[in-house]
Amino acid sequence: MDKARPSAGGAGTDRPGIGETGFAQNPAVGGLVLPPKEMAVVDSIAAMLKGRPVALLTGAGLSTDSGIPDYRGPGSAPRNPVTYQEFMNDAPLRRRYWARNHLGWAHMRQAAPNAGHYAVAALEQAGQLTGIITQNVDRLHESAGAREVVDLHGRFDQIVCMNCSTTYSRAFLAVVLEELNPGFLDAVEAAGGVEAAPDADAALESEQLINSFKVAKCPLCGGLLKPDFVFFGENVPKDRVERSYAMVDAAQVLLVAGSSLTVMSGLRFVKKAAKDGKPVIIINRGKTRGDEQATVKLEAGVGESLSRLAQLLVDDWRDH
Repeated sequence: MDKARPSAGGAGTDRPGIGETGFAQNPAVGGLVLPPKEMAVVDSIAAMLKGRPVALLTGAGLSTDSGIPDYRGPGSAPRNPVTYQEFMNDAPLRRRYWARNHLGWAHMRQAAPNAGHYAVAALEQAGQLTGIITQNVDRLHESAGAREVVDLHGRFDQIVCMNCSTTYSRAFLAVVLEELNPGFLDAVEAAGGVEAAPDADAALESEQLINSFKVAKCPLCGGLLKPDFVFFGENVPKDRVERSYAMVDAAQVLLVAGSSLTVMSGLRFVKKAAKDGKPVIIINRGKTRGDEQATVKLEAGVGESLSRLAQLLVDDWRDH
């Protein structure tokens, strides 16, 4: 991925935003109050973190308040995501994927950071964090102002040609897909619309609409285009793993926020921290695969908890 193309009709041209994401910038959500018991646990966590460098690992539970569904949170519908092998080898399935992604992108590109994202950015700017490792592809950490972020599973706002490695913005591809499929979005809306799903997916089941969808090819070489994030069955790039381990190694505490740690890509950092004798703190609604390694496990709202931590650990933090 050594080449890049600028966005055409891109997200940053018609909406305020930071970087290449173009997410709308809204102030932190106010009025996030934890129940007394949960508040007491968060206050004790803040005491553990104060003055100690912290590595932060975040998952989908942080972005649900921004309207982005997750795979495994309480109340989430069962999902059967496309694997890397299926995407690369099954043309009809790839057409289905891109038809749904075209719809999911239209929803996901409008998501804005929530109070939890702004709290994380404040913690980073205050020097509390050695870095942020996120399993999310939504780029909301960056949109909220965070800088040292490893997008472990990639980013939804970028695509890559699997033949020539050229990268393009997803906003550019949206323009191309709209030109190839005029009236598609209107036809979906007329049929009753769709439900948003994780990772810029959408619950489109109309075979007629899916079969009519035209898939774009790489403008340079005609190769196969793929979203620039890690599919199930695909390995996380080595450099991202190494950067993440470095953040954990530089920290004295690992804080996990909003991840069920179901996949090893995130769980390995919990295991590493625990093996090194570092406290592991997990804030997540529901069980996680890292609960046995956790020094503290809190089942509470992620945004509310992170906002409270920022209030206690950042001198000039104000929850709007």
